Amino acid sequence: MRSLFAWLYAPLFLFGFLALGLWTTAHHPTYWLAALLVPAIALSFLAEAGLPYEPQWNRPRGDRLRDGLHALFNESQSLLGVSVIPLAATWLQGLDTWPNHWPLIFQLLLAVLVADLGVTLMHYLSHRLEPLWRLHAVHHSVQRLYGFNGLMKHPLHQAVEALAGTAPLLLLGMPQGIAALLAFAIALQLLLQHSNVDMRIGPLRHLFAWAPVHRFHHMKYGRAGDVNFALFFSFWDRLLGTAFHSDYPLGVHDLGIGSRPDYPRNYLAQLIEPFRPQPHGASPEAPEGLRQV
Repeated sequence: MRSLFAWLYAPLFLFGFLALGLWTTAHHPTYWLAALLVPAIALSFLAEAGLPYEPQWNRPRGDRLRDGLHALFNESQSLLGVSVIPLAATWLQGLDTWPNHWPLIFQLLLAVLVADLGVTLMHYLSHRLEPLWRLHAVHHSVQRLYGFNGLMKHPLHQAVEALAGTAPLLLLGMPQGIAALLAFAIALQLLLQHSNVDMRIGPLRHLFAWAPVHRFHHMKYGRAGDVNFALFFSFWDRLLGTAFHSDYPLGVHDLGIGSRPDYPRNYLAQLIEPFRPQPHGASPEAPEGLRQV
């Protein structure tokens, strides 16, 4: 039974909640999607407790309040962004070529594909450009992985990523309902990407950037972690030449920023840290099983 759960968890979680989201959008105001995110988060915690990849990652390290504040602020920021889309559309006066006649599910798929490419490229640049890395480092400072980590980002970096992912869609005239569904889908995917569930995804790792793929992006071993940047679809990393997979079991000592083991853990300190002088230490060497060929 546990083995079956390990194989079914990721696809059922994502596509099950997306199906609920599509039904909700078709029959209720879009703000109901925010309420639907609550049981998704709860299920994520329950699954991690029942079938953890690394049991020690389920133990708080004085980070629950911090991560909760990050999630609360960043999801509120997403809701605000969705709410101003009608005003943004008026300002942008875009191409107005959005395929409103398509079924809702295909409109969402188009939005996901376009946003995924933009966010993935911005994520890649965030590991190459110092000003962006300073903001993105907040997310990489985590020393355990569980679903809530996906919602832990510096608000400025989240805004930059959101702009990279949604600007083309806004120019195409993406409606508010699809934007809300996209934000909901991204939140679900982030919960899966950073999940501590010992899920099995087999060949699906070549398509979906779920936790067994994304965990390696959080390695603390310097450039060894510059892999698996994609938000939704792994094939972007194939195209970028940054795809990586290993059977190495990541543990409690493999995560974080190797050159900054003292990175601030307090919420307010993390908001300020990108604007302070940055020390540059040496990253530890990656174990043999985590070195890229």
